[in-house]
Order: sequence, then C-alpha cells, then structure tokens
Amino acid sequence: PSSSPSSPLPPTIHLPPITAPDIRVENLHFTYPNGVQALRGLSLHIEGGEFVAVVGPNGAGKSTLARHMNGLLRPTQGRVMVGSLDARAEPVHHLARYVGYAFQNPDHQLFAPTVEEEIAFAPRNLGMSPPDVAARVKETLDLFGLQDVARVPPAVLGFGLRRKVALAAVVAARPPVLILDEPTTGLDALSAREVMALVAALHRAGHTILLITHDMRLVAEWAPRTIVIHEGQVLYDGPTRPLFQEEEILHTAHLTPPPITRLAQSLARFGFPPDVLTVEEFVHTFVQGEKVR
Repeated sequence: PSSSPSSPLPPTIHLPPITAPDIRVENLHFTYPNGVQALRGLSLHIEGGEFVAVVGPNGAGKSTLARHMNGLLRPTQGRVMVGSLDARAEPVHHLARYVGYAFQNPDHQLFAPTVEEEIAFAPRNLGMSPPDVAARVKETLDLFGLQDVARVPPAVLGFGLRRKVALAAVVAARPPVLILDEPTTGLDALSAREVMALVAALHRAGHTILLITHDMRLVAEWAPRTIVIHEGQVLYDGPTRPLFQEEEILHTAHLTPPPITRLAQSLARFGFPPDVLTVEEFVHTFVQGEKVR
C-alpha cells in the first residue's frame, strides 16, 4: 500500500502465496437493455498481483466494468480476458474460481441460514473435502473475528457485520482476483482498518485487489495505482499520488483529494509538499521540516 497500516494483522496469521492472472479489457462496450450506454470502448490492463483503485462518479461505469470480469455481464462489443480465459465464453461459476466479487450491498449475496454456512458455501462448491471446508470456515471466521456469530443468521445482524460476513464469504474461496465494491461502508473505524489490513495481507500473498470506492482517503492509503472512470471511458490510469494534483481530472470526475492532502496543498505556498497522501506522511514531513529549520 501507499503507507503501512497503523494496526497490521498479527504475525501469526499466514496466508499461502498465490499467483493471480492478468486481466485485459479490450475495447469494451456495454449497453443495458434500457438503452443506457455504460461503457464506451474502455481498455486497460491489470497485472496479476496489483492493488488498483477504481473510482469515478455514480453512473460512470465502475461496477459495470467489474461485473464483466466475473461474467455477470457480457460485452456488447470487445472482450475481457482473465489470464487465458475469455470472460464472454466462460460460465459464471467457472470464473468465480478466479474472480471473487464482494458487492456494495451485502444483502445482494447473503442467503444461507447461518454465518458459517454462508462462509462454507464457496469452498464446498469448489469441491473441497468436508474436513478442508471445516478448516477453511474456521480460519475465515478467525480472520474476520466472526467466531461469536458463526451460528447466527446473517439476516439478523447489523449492516456492518453483514458487510464483514459478505466479505468473508468471498475471501473463503481464496480467488486470485478480489473485486471489493465499497468494502468499508457501514464499518466503524476499527473494523474498517481490520478489513483493510486483511485485504493488504491477501495482496502481499499475491492476490490482485480491485477496490471500487468513493472514499479517497481509502484510495490514498492503500492503492498505488488508480483508474478513474468517467462516462464509460478511462479518464486517468496511473499512480495515485500525482492524481490528486490533477485539478482538471478531479473536477471532471467530481473527485476530492483526501482531507490531509487538501491541508498539505493549502500549505504549499509555505514550501510544504502538496502531494502528501496520509496523516503519517504529513507528520513525518512536518517533523523533518522542523529538524531542517
């Protein structure tokens, strides 16, 4: 990530290394049945193991793009390649082995009678043996701190816990590519940090992370690369740090730099670097400046 999390996962947690496929999006067009043209010749390449934020205004095409990667939508024109697999031709259940998708609204994917059954569903569908499924469920419950609600119906949990259960159910399958749509919405600050620390651990193990979010602080803290989608096309694709200095792009896509970056920019006339991304960077830069003086 752009900066180290302040509360990293305990060193006892081990996530086995994995090799993620590249994703290539080639001249992708998509028009919904109602005539709305959501994607307009969009192309991009995400290398296996990258951590990429996908941002842009509502209706820009972010979720539409992501749903082509796991086969939930099929292109009007163009294609999406997941490694050597053409997503146009692959069944959704086959692509799910490679691309996991945690929806913005957890209620769109929760259906099992208990939390542990929810988490067991994907490993069981992958053909894991009953002992291995049980071990994976226990491991995932521990990773997400959900042991106390293992036998509780997800539907009776608060939104924040339902969000964690939905994420856990996707992570339990260990897909090489993880698409996370607003993964921290509804979580308190501690739970959000725990979830993102786990996401960072998955990334370190080799998983590709696609983070779809409106939270620019999350983008600044975690994603080295950001893709800005606007009106179904790529408006920006590059390092996150310089993005927040691109006033025209930010204005067009209705994006606002994180508060700490805006503070640094307001101090630029005094010689303070305007491209600070995190509070930790700000403090370090300020302290170093004081030492120089």
